[in-house]
Amino acid sequence: MSTNIQITFDALDPRGLSVFWAEVLGYLHPAPPGVVLPPGQDGLEAWDKFLTESGVPQDQHNSASALEDPQGDGPRLYFQHVPEGKAAKNRIHLDIRTAPGLRGEERMRALETECDRLRALGAHRLERYEPAPPMSMGFIVMTDPEGNEFCLD
Repeated sequence: MSTNIQITFDALDPRGLSVFWAEVLGYLHPAPPGVVLPPGQDGLEAWDKFLTESGVPQDQHNSASALEDPQGDGPRLYFQHVPEGKAAKNRIHLDIRTAPGLRGEERMRALETECDRLRALGAHRLERYEPAPPMSMGFIVMTDPEGNEFCLD
């Protein structure tokens, strides 16, 4: 029996970071309690309405955000507001499986294409590691808009 997991990000801007990761992963913001959305519709706007109608003060609307895999396969991501910025290197990070099965220059071109897309969304490129078979097929280290490291693999 497997256990479902949720990956939690501390964030200065939970909503902004969740919007970034939704674009990276193709995830969606789930619907608020009691709200039914059409399949494939993102729930971010519904959350704005829900929070306002529930009387949550505007300054608390960005306290948290969440994302879910629309196919239900990947882990849920949760973004919670913290007052401090990131201070040190992550001890755990996400590998974004951009080029599974590709090798050599074809693989690195696919990684570079995805790197360019994510940079346009606010990510930052840190370093490219060239293929070194048999132990490494090559990868690119990046950070999200709040400095959390991840790899394009």
